Amino acid sequence: MPIYEYRCSSCGAEFEKLVRSSDTPECPSCHGQKLDKKLSVFATSSQESAGAALPEACAGCPNSGGPGSCMMH
Repeated sequence: MPIYEYRCSSCGAEFEKLVRSSDTPECPSCHGQKLDKKLSVFATSSQESAGAALPEACAGCPNSGGPGSCMMH
């Protein structure tokens, strides 16, 4: 079951809800069902060190301070 983020059109409350495909979610504040699904972001974690995760082309690059340190990554 995925967790979705919603914003209630009636009262403006924002909340997360674990939703089954057969369920119709409702606002926990006003119990309204006119909801806008928000765009959710997610995070991941890795057990690898940042240096080991760099592509081979970045290993010798003078700008290889990790992801986000150059225009390539």
